[in-house]
Amino acid sequence: MQSLVVFSHLRWDFVFQRPQQLMSRLARDYRVFFVEEPVHDGGPAFMEISTPMAGVHVCRPHTSVISPGFHDDQLPLLQELIEELQVEHNICNPIAWLYTPMALPLVQYLRPCALVYDCMDELSAFLNAPRQLMQREHALLRIADGVFTGGLSLYRAKKPRNDAVYCFPSSVESAHFAQATDPGIEHVEQRSLGRPRLGFYGVIDERLDLGLIGLMAREHPEWQIVMVGPVVKIDPLSLPRYSNIHYFGQRPYAELPAFVAGWDVCLMPFALNRSTQFISPTKTLEYMAAGKAVVSTRIPDVLESYGDVVYSGANDMAFVFACERALHMRSEPLDRVARMRERVAATSWDATAAAMHSIVQTLVAPAPALLAQSTIEAPAAPELHRGRANSPGLGSAPASQGQIVGN
Repeated sequence: MQSLVVFSHLRWDFVFQRPQQLMSRLARDYRVFFVEEPVHDGGPAFMEISTPMAGVHVCRPHTSVISPGFHDDQLPLLQELIEELQVEHNICNPIAWLYTPMALPLVQYLRPCALVYDCMDELSAFLNAPRQLMQREHALLRIADGVFTGGLSLYRAKKPRNDAVYCFPSSVESAHFAQATDPGIEHVEQRSLGRPRLGFYGVIDERLDLGLIGLMAREHPEWQIVMVGPVVKIDPLSLPRYSNIHYFGQRPYAELPAFVAGWDVCLMPFALNRSTQFISPTKTLEYMAAGKAVVSTRIPDVLESYGDVVYSGANDMAFVFACERALHMRSEPLDRVARMRERVAATSWDATAAAMHSIVQTLVAPAPALLAQSTIEAPAAPELHRGRANSPGLGSAPASQGQIVGN
């Protein structure tokens, strides 16, 4: 079976989202080696390998280097660990799949038959983004055989920079979240809270408008605001603290429907800033699959794709008013419910993974990638990109090949 080596800035056991959804399905067709960022360890470098599910090998490097992520200081040790991984598991000319451009220098040691960049976020806009990230993404976009984007805004931003860009918006495991339509499964830890309940699950970081959440709590002290998810990159002391805001921390993916089952409205209170300019929240479809009213700030991808079924507000008070309207419409109008069901039914992670697999197989070249002959740190030479694009099995992809796949 062909090997797929994935480099990710997100850990497998973090919030279960796009990388985990896709790789758990692609493992039916590939041996998946999911390489995480290294963790600091005082001893000799080694690769910790676990198998959370059939076909998926999570590879967690341990090194003595303090610098975080795929930092330059980590690269020599990581190179050795990657080479040992290849020998130990007989990984020959795999497909390289990147979620972070920071791992690009390590790809050359794999001698991949194809290079895929699944761009799920504009990482350069996130808090504490590495300074080399934009440079490495520039090089990655020059030489990648295929680029997938997690939303329409990202697709439009990346399409001019590569000849084979495909838009695969975040999808949904509808049966999982449809469980929330049964109020009997409500999570025991929130049952004692009053009503109405407005909830959010996901990563709590700089992308959330904490001031807006505080405003909701003050304007409506009778509302119970439920926040489920880990606090990342921001000071927990900066979180709004009111008696009607309840933080439940990170919970397993399996528990999310039980929380949503007890909510009257689902929230997407994202800040409107550089870090959210290109986001396409996975939870939009998940909330819809749960049959709940959804209220969002005016995130471009949300409005463009779901503006007719999602309540939204142009400013803080308008968001509060949108929540009031959603609560007033406890039983959603049948036409809105029908549109929500249509959106959910139009896509699935199974279909997305299958479509990606089909595209990747057209990219696989029979010869080792020329990537190993170049210097990765600097932007790749144009000759390299042309050579890969015209390799047997690749074809010369015209700019029109970039397309939107799914909804």
